[in-house]
Amino acid sequence: MTIIIDPQSSGIAGNMIIGAFVDLGADANELKEIMEKSALEFGRIDVTFDKIQKHGIDSTFCHVEMLENKPPLNYPEFISKIENLDLDENVMATSVNIFKRIAEAESRVHGKTMDEIHFHEVGASDAIADVIGSVYAYYQLGFDSQRIIGLPIAVGGGRVKTAHGTIPVPAPAVVEILKDANIIGGPVDSELATPTGSAIYMELCDEIKEFIPMVKPEKIGYGAGKKDFDHPNVLRIIESSDITQSDEIDVIETNIDHLTGEEIGYLFDVLLDAGASDVSITPIIMKKNRPGNLLKVISRKENRETILNVIFKETGSLGIRIAPHIHRGVAKREFEVETFTINGKDYDVTFKTGYIAGKVISRRPEYEDLKRIAKDSGLALRDIKEMIR
Repeated sequence: MTIIIDPQSSGIAGNMIIGAFVDLGADANELKEIMEKSALEFGRIDVTFDKIQKHGIDSTFCHVEMLENKPPLNYPEFISKIENLDLDENVMATSVNIFKRIAEAESRVHGKTMDEIHFHEVGASDAIADVIGSVYAYYQLGFDSQRIIGLPIAVGGGRVKTAHGTIPVPAPAVVEILKDANIIGGPVDSELATPTGSAIYMELCDEIKEFIPMVKPEKIGYGAGKKDFDHPNVLRIIESSDITQSDEIDVIETNIDHLTGEEIGYLFDVLLDAGASDVSITPIIMKKNRPGNLLKVISRKENRETILNVIFKETGSLGIRIAPHIHRGVAKREFEVETFTINGKDYDVTFKTGYIAGKVISRRPEYEDLKRIAKDSGLALRDIKEMIR
């Protein structure tokens, strides 16, 4: 399963993440209790959840009202208080990682050590509630065992007032936190990506992509933002099943015009033994109308150097073409063994079954098993195939 966090329209904030998680099934009553209890050491808050409309989009709004605002703490004091909270071990560790991301960004921006950093807006009780609430809901939904993909973040524009004065949007700390993400300005003159929301996003996402990959959406949650714009101010989170597994491969090619058929056959076997995923040899007409063969090898990146060395050694080629990082869609595959009785003798046959979106698209017996049975039984290969369907 794949979870897609989509902040392309209206950016990201902690309460929007929580709202979307509640929309996907997280327990709002549990979240209210854990958020208010966790924030108590930093200032009393009141948490409410409401279903609201944002320009026609039905969404969940998580409202965190600060009832008390205590003075900011430096980073070591702040983390010490967080670590003394009564939280699940995983929730605690992930929350601390998020606060660490924020502190590291603040220290780089202000040129101070982590020990010197004082949390202002981020250290306030509502921000503590946002982080711990988001992380608690993430584990409650079981998303820690799923692949999380983040899409580009709309960061807004203009200027915003902070404890450090008026600064441009996105705020310097936000830019630091989102260094490895894809961001885009606008679409409004307002702050859309907060430091808290950005740090949660970066901690939870396993990878950042430009577009949604090939998936099958199953549930969609919408978390509402506080502000109203001319477009729906919501964060969308999509819960989906995978259509394909994807991996990256190298396609390695060279032309051959001087090897015998036996040498080409030997090369084919050596390349497979060296880790090639597939090898093909195609007759071609080369320059000066010379007949030759195109050797094409599909290989994983980690096997590239071994494959190249084999080709250079066995062919004496002076040039090899490489198309690296080609994305290959791979159907989910499972192997199962069945036993068949042929001429009074039992034989094990391995079947390879391919799935797309949970549906079987192919189921074939392995050729090597069929060949072994044909040789042992004395029957024709085509007869064995008919018996083992």
